[in-house]
Amino acid sequence: MANSAAQSKTADGVPLGSSFWKLWTSSGLSNLADGVFKIALPLMAIQLTQSPTLIAGLAVAATLPWLLFALTAGALADRLDRRKLMLWANVSRAALPALLAAVILLDLGSIWALYVVALMVGVSETLYDTSAQSILPQVVKREQLSRANGRLYAVELTANQFIGPPLGGLLVGLGLMAGMAVPAALWLTAVGALLMLPGSFRVEREQKTTLRFDIKEGLKFLWSQKILRTLALMTGVLNFASNAAFAVLVLFAVGPGSVMGLSEAGFGLLLTTSAIGAFIGSFLAESVEAKLGRSRSLVLTILGCALFVGAPALTSNPYILGASFFLGGMLAVLWNVITVTLRQRIAPARLLGRINSAYRLLAWGTMPLGAAAGGVLAQWLGLQAMFGIMGVLTLALLVMMPILNDNAIAAAELAG
Repeated sequence: MANSAAQSKTADGVPLGSSFWKLWTSSGLSNLADGVFKIALPLMAIQLTQSPTLIAGLAVAATLPWLLFALTAGALADRLDRRKLMLWANVSRAALPALLAAVILLDLGSIWALYVVALMVGVSETLYDTSAQSILPQVVKREQLSRANGRLYAVELTANQFIGPPLGGLLVGLGLMAGMAVPAALWLTAVGALLMLPGSFRVEREQKTTLRFDIKEGLKFLWSQKILRTLALMTGVLNFASNAAFAVLVLFAVGPGSVMGLSEAGFGLLLTTSAIGAFIGSFLAESVEAKLGRSRSLVLTILGCALFVGAPALTSNPYILGASFFLGGMLAVLWNVITVTLRQRIAPARLLGRINSAYRLLAWGTMPLGAAAGGVLAQWLGLQAMFGIMGVLTLALLVMMPILNDNAIAAAELAG
């Protein structure tokens, strides 16, 4: 961690600080748990069913809370101490795999049990992630946000996609209990890191309001900001397409009857290629943004995301797909760093939790819809046709880029 801290000084030589690195450590452990758990669940599911619709339903259950609970999570993040919300979210996530392990030991395991656990983990995730993005401007200075977001994405993506998927595949190969015990332990360890983060992270409120009023105020602010509104809608389409593709990718890739014929561990390694690209991209994002400008950078990310979801329509070669996922992951993180930093700079501190949640309602609420659509289209048209449709849908976002010119982005940022 000391070497990482030394490398993450701003241009004027000011480090991100020890509080940031405690948050960074907690985020890395939490995302490693996520990566293991989210690869373990579908690998457990295909032992229970081979139905594309039921497999995709697992992704629907995991992401549905972003559609149903995101606004409430944002209002809570602006009312309560954000660090404490993150703590309780991780305690809950640690308990749920243990509960699922008990169900399996009692021989009560079914696809429906997996649905319930996926849904409850998703609820906890909305609280943790909304609070984590909202707490960052309280931990680092405004001018450090791009670099801090880049460092956070580096550890999150490395843990969630680089280490987590192959580890999850290996653990499930060893036994279902291992696939449940390890993420539970990691979430608890992340709680320990957060407990070392000093201070209060509750935003001062000028007057008492209702939860409904708070939610309405956040939605109104987001909709009044053309740049943020457009980015939220575009991110929603990107997430719809990517979740449609990856909800059933396991059927395309894993098993002797699949198109690719990979093992569980091989599937984890395939997904790891995108994480490697994202890890590298997280360190390049700041310089690419500075050299190309934000508008051109966002165009580049759309092209990368189209390749990311559409490549399986063209080939089943694992090496070509691995290279496509690598490039797509590297460019996708550029989108995330730019859009999250803009949100943190434009939104007032007292509204940031609600802005993040309202944004994610539009941007992430499409994830369960995409997963469901991916299952239905794959059942109806076939897997590769579905991948092709999602690639074309992603490319269609280029028509919205004239709204996101550099002058308009800079004006919105200055007004914030």
